[in-house]
Amino acid sequence: MNAHEIDYEIFGEEMQYVEIELDPQEAIVAEAGSFMMMDTDIKMNTIFGDGSNQDNSVLGKIFSAGKRMLTGESLFMTAFLNIGQGKKKVSFASPYPGKILPIDLSEMGGRFICQKDAFLCAAQGVTVGIEFSKKLGRGLFGGEGFIMQKLEGDGMAFVHAGGTLAKKTLAPGEVIKVDTGCIVGFTKEVDYDIEFVGGIRNTVFGGEGLFFATLRGPGTVYIQSLPFSRLAGRVLASIPRGGKDKGEGSILGTLGDIVGGDTRF
Repeated sequence: MNAHEIDYEIFGEEMQYVEIELDPQEAIVAEAGSFMMMDTDIKMNTIFGDGSNQDNSVLGKIFSAGKRMLTGESLFMTAFLNIGQGKKKVSFASPYPGKILPIDLSEMGGRFICQKDAFLCAAQGVTVGIEFSKKLGRGLFGGEGFIMQKLEGDGMAFVHAGGTLAKKTLAPGEVIKVDTGCIVGFTKEVDYDIEFVGGIRNTVFGGEGLFFATLRGPGTVYIQSLPFSRLAGRVLASIPRGGKDKGEGSILGTLGDIVGGDTRF
């Protein structure tokens, strides 16, 4: 294997974290901000790009980091290397409620396409790159632009899904239609495109967006019930305007807003 061979265990139900067991000189790379805890004798290094070591030249590292900028991620990642004599553990946490999905790239044909903010961590040697859309409609209206993340290699990678995770195995020619934000990722054989919802009533009053994704098999698709954009939108909508308490669950709260009074006793 080119990537480091790692062992892992996932803990929790709604707010999960993954614990990685590293042998001496094994390493894992992770997105900045996902670290939770680690044993002694694990050395943490900030690296430029994804640390896949495919091109160690200065230009190669700059290009690798530049690809991450296009997906909206930081120029840097963090590598955790076991410099001790025995097995050591390091853990990474989910950024919001949901599930952590382990991806064995050796069983996925060496490539997995995912949302640009889904990647959590991976064995060192896995390449974290970008996947450009070749279709104009998908690029303009897909919700993810022309760019998604591409994980390549033969090691383990971990991605995060919001809410409940659904796995759909598509037969050749089978099609599933999904909200663009609910896609976590899919195998390289899946054909991904964007379709207009259609109908004036659906377009104006539907409230579900103008487009949805069509994914055609063969291949495997992973779908999340709570994309972060939907979660953030609900939280933002619940923030009281002008810093006033909305008074949820209270009739006086609504009446107080009308008359401009303070309903708290």
